[in-house]
Amino acid sequence: MRTSPILGCATLLALAVGTAVAQEAGGVIRSSYRHHAAQRPDYLSELLPRGPQGIALPPPPPGESPAVVRGIYLNRWVFARQKFYDLIQLADTTEVNAFVIDVKDATGELTYPSAVSTAVAIGANRAPSVRDPRERLATLREHGIHAIARIVVARDPLLARGKVDWAIHDTEGGLWIDGLGEPWVDAFHDSVWVYAAQLAEEAVLMGFDEIQFDYVRFPDEPPARLKRTVYPSRRDGESKRVAIRRNVRVLRARVQPLGVPFTLDIFGLTSSATGDLGIGQVWEDLAGEADVVLPMVYPSHYRRGSYGIAHPNASPYETIRRALQDAIARSASMPRSAKIRPYLQSFSIFRVRYTATEVRAQIDATEELGLTDWVLWNSSGNYPPGALRATRSVRSPVPVTPATPDR
Repeated sequence: MRTSPILGCATLLALAVGTAVAQEAGGVIRSSYRHHAAQRPDYLSELLPRGPQGIALPPPPPGESPAVVRGIYLNRWVFARQKFYDLIQLADTTEVNAFVIDVKDATGELTYPSAVSTAVAIGANRAPSVRDPRERLATLREHGIHAIARIVVARDPLLARGKVDWAIHDTEGGLWIDGLGEPWVDAFHDSVWVYAAQLAEEAVLMGFDEIQFDYVRFPDEPPARLKRTVYPSRRDGESKRVAIRRNVRVLRARVQPLGVPFTLDIFGLTSSATGDLGIGQVWEDLAGEADVVLPMVYPSHYRRGSYGIAHPNASPYETIRRALQDAIARSASMPRSAKIRPYLQSFSIFRVRYTATEVRAQIDATEELGLTDWVLWNSSGNYPPGALRATRSVRSPVPVTPATPDR
């Protein structure tokens, strides 16, 4: 990773001006959801609730996107269990107003049973964490919480094994395997992206207000392991960068008619890197296509000495500030750029303990640069209330206990 020099006063002034420009340009243009509902694919029709005489009722339109999104991440098991309701209570009494919820995670498994034909064919419905998410999503809406569906694209071992022709192959035969022992799908293959888009369409019909795609990239592995990759769907002369940009446009074209924000998770290092990091991600490419980009600027992901910081993981404020300064500067130079909503670290790793103090320091660094949005990440759904601004009253008197247990 390139270590960025210290910014001068003129650059800092440009950053301050560029923040407002980038956020204004990144506003979401909402399409006609009713039109999409009328034109929905046949494979989604069975998902719609039924009225008198079994006639399918149109789904409710997505909720309006809040001007400011301050969110927390929930994996599919947290979403399914009592902790989901505990986190609603956390949101009711703090500044949190959005939940990012896994619809398809990095295992390829789905949170709820899908009617998408590819999901059915590969067995992605074999272990859903909830039978029907609509009750929980309705509860979020009652509490004024913005529901964001996270869909992992290229890291899908279930899809790679179920659709071998869609997978990365090994020079020695069979599927290529990453350092964690799992195969990846081939991000050059169009159908991989169409599948993700179909799941997004389904998620909106279920009641999600925003779609967030993750792993919109190629694998990040040591060169020795990557030398064994074979991409059967690679077009003549097409680079990884061009393939990612091309297929992100496929996703955008499919999501725009849904009338919800189109957002992308990206490597935090893209804000500072001069190339595509070997994974096909370039800041300008993705920020130019999405409504919102979420750089994962976790301090634990930066090497010692990055940005001139001796120990980035132990210096959350300084690390977040420097990473986001680069992101803002790059967006400011673009004619149109997505809103920046960073993922911030709310977990402890590498012998550095993150408490409310460390989490709050990252939020402060983000907001001091003029960025209003952020999402906290903790894989277990544990978030320190002390890191969050308290609100004076509960948003809604609706009880936060499940009507019926899902498990």
